[in-house]
Amino acid sequence: MLATSARLEIKRLTRQFNGACVVDDVSLSIQAGQVTCLLGPSGCGKSTTLRMIAGVDRQDSGEIWVDGTLVCDGSFSMPAEQRGIGLMFQDFALFPHMSVADNVAFGLTGPRAEKRLRVEELLKKVGLMRLIDAYPHQLSGGEQQRVALARALAPRPKIMLMDEPFSGLDNRLRDGVRDETLALLKEEGTAVLLVTHEPEEAMRMADEIALMRGGNIVQRGAPYNIYNSPADLEAVGFFSDINVIQSSANGALADTPFGQFLAPGVPDGADVDIVFRPQHVKIDFDRGGKGPLPTVSDGVAARAIVQRARFIGSQSLVEFIMDDGETVIHATVPNVFLPKADTPLWLTIRRDRCFIFQSKSN
Repeated sequence: MLATSARLEIKRLTRQFNGACVVDDVSLSIQAGQVTCLLGPSGCGKSTTLRMIAGVDRQDSGEIWVDGTLVCDGSFSMPAEQRGIGLMFQDFALFPHMSVADNVAFGLTGPRAEKRLRVEELLKKVGLMRLIDAYPHQLSGGEQQRVALARALAPRPKIMLMDEPFSGLDNRLRDGVRDETLALLKEEGTAVLLVTHEPEEAMRMADEIALMRGGNIVQRGAPYNIYNSPADLEAVGFFSDINVIQSSANGALADTPFGQFLAPGVPDGADVDIVFRPQHVKIDFDRGGKGPLPTVSDGVAARAIVQRARFIGSQSLVEFIMDDGETVIHATVPNVFLPKADTPLWLTIRRDRCFIFQSKSN
């Protein structure tokens, strides 16, 4: 037995299909009551990792431990139903011929009265006691999702695996259902591994995010740290729109229209990418065409020409082209700001919100 405080621990999981490595040496641990999100684009290995933990698929190598007990390795695999793991998927998979009560009770064992008490307890928590005798076709999408959650929690699983469980809900309903689900899972003390390709969902729900790409976990950490200290350019771009200025290093410095940027550790002559988000572009309305002047926190102001502007709800998106005629910069501005095309303006960028990476082509 492995001495560990983790509710779930996976060690060096690997899975290949037709000679291609879909999950490559993935390790992860989750504590009781913790929500960890596997976040990444479609095809990066998230759902395959989930299926191996659930016991639906078998890894080629690596180990899976639950509360310090080995449940699967290269030669041994505990049956899925004995692992103490609950499952929720995009398809709620409710039994159409069963009532809400019978759906929730489906995985329970023991005396009928005890099962009924557990069903009623959970339906009260998800606010659906009034629908205890209803059938799935009589429920809305949000109500079906909450019944699926109650059914998954009924056997008191130690771990809950969730694969895109909210993607079938409309946007207005989704936020409320996610928050209710998270509150109930925390109350039950369940360790949760959530799979999603939506950064906003991961940021909203997770205590920790594991960012996957090409079968590997490329970065792990709290949402704040992942967002503000990304591992590479692709990690920045996965969470938001980005601007990229390309330059080259010379004496650990990189020249840009916005002044010089530090490029520590980058060899001379190597290409670098200076990356920043549109919300960190500042439009200098007071410069009035006087030319570039250095500022303490925002570097040097650079002249740019408005290409187009669009209002997108709570903010405006403005596209600029720099004086070099090639570099395109996008800026977001709160409220309505719609300058006419061909208007010259001066831009600065927040130095403390820029990321500098050596170009991968080097």
